Amino acid sequence: MPRPDPDDERSFMMKYAEYSQLAIALPAGTFVGYLIGWLLDKWLGTTFLWLVFLVLGSIGGLIQVVRFVQSRGKS
Repeated sequence: MPRPDPDDERSFMMKYAEYSQLAIALPAGTFVGYLIGWLLDKWLGTTFLWLVFLVLGSIGGLIQVVRFVQSRGKS
């Protein structure tokens, strides 16, 4: 039985690490946006900034995902 090539396993782990960004980028951007908006609401005494920054964080996370997918499509 042939032995597995260590480069293949390393390649798999590298791909796994790169693609795990997709699972983290969108929720992290959304959470950070919400957190910034919530903190600004508390500081300024407003009630709407959490929603604005939630949307901005979601858009930022989505942009990161799209950039990653586009960079993988070129190679």
